[in-house]
Amino acid sequence: MIKPGVTTSELDVFAEQFIRASGAKPAFKGYRGYPSSLCTSINKQVVHGIPSKNTVLRHGDIISVDVGAVADGFFGDAAITVPVGLITPDATRLIKVTEEALMLGIAEARPGNRLFDISAAIQAHVEKHGFSVVRDYVGHGIGRNLHEDPQIPNFGERGGGPKIKSGMVFAIEPMVNLGGCETLVMDDGWTAVSADGSLSAHVEHTIAIMSDGPLILTRDQKKSH
Repeated sequence: MIKPGVTTSELDVFAEQFIRASGAKPAFKGYRGYPSSLCTSINKQVVHGIPSKNTVLRHGDIISVDVGAVADGFFGDAAITVPVGLITPDATRLIKVTEEALMLGIAEARPGNRLFDISAAIQAHVEKHGFSVVRDYVGHGIGRNLHEDPQIPNFGERGGGPKIKSGMVFAIEPMVNLGGCETLVMDDGWTAVSADGSLSAHVEHTIAIMSDGPLILTRDQKKSH
């Protein structure tokens, strides 16, 4: 559905209908007063952009779509950042590096490692490519609640934090800016933007820690086989 001329409200309506038709409920709608089922964050918006009938996607935009669902009492949380039409080489590289950082972080999520091994892997990859990791927002534990302990920053020293154990479930979500790491919150009280106006990308998977390593629960199963 993401193409020039589509409104973020249309994406939100589709997502809510799809989630409910699948026998689940939107996890975000009503959470701490949040009004929508999706977060739709465009260009300089880092996270928590509110869908609107007045926000129309345009050629060259990048958009982060963050979605949560609850089924049988358990929560899932995931995000992607995708291009709208043709985007700049810098925007393409930003999305690619953010996706790579997520997968490198997930690879560290195995029993016996430390929590900040995930953080350090993400930070190292992002900064190697000249981008910055957002520090004001973090990943998190997830399960019976949307946000649970521990908090999982996307920066940190390898070997720090609690030991990762089988049975834990994490939502890992690097947020990466083309410019500086600082953010501001807009007047709506939700939408976070890069302080310098630079592009931002955000990707996220919910994963379970199995005895032999991480299992990605929010991967598209049709594409993974």
